[in-house]
Amino acid sequence: MKTLSMDTHPEAERVWIDLLRRQSPSQKLAQIFSFSQTIIQLSKNEIARANPDLDETQLKLLFIKYHYGDKLAAAVEECLQEKKYEKS
Repeated sequence: MKTLSMDTHPEAERVWIDLLRRQSPSQKLAQIFSFSQTIIQLSKNEIARANPDLDETQLKLLFIKYHYGDKLAAAVEECLQEKKYEKS
């Protein structure tokens, strides 16, 4: 088998792939969810670190903008503004 990673010993990669193949579908899905959640949290942490002057809502909107685009971020912001005025 050709190795997939230049910096991993072929035997270590073989063992790792074998372990992955033995996982049940639910174990694989749980691992994917865990990785995804970790990446999301790392992104949120970095956005907050880079923008210490923003409040929580502004940070969430910036996350949406970076990951889903300006259009969705603007729509969410508009929705939040409408709800804010409804409560007033």
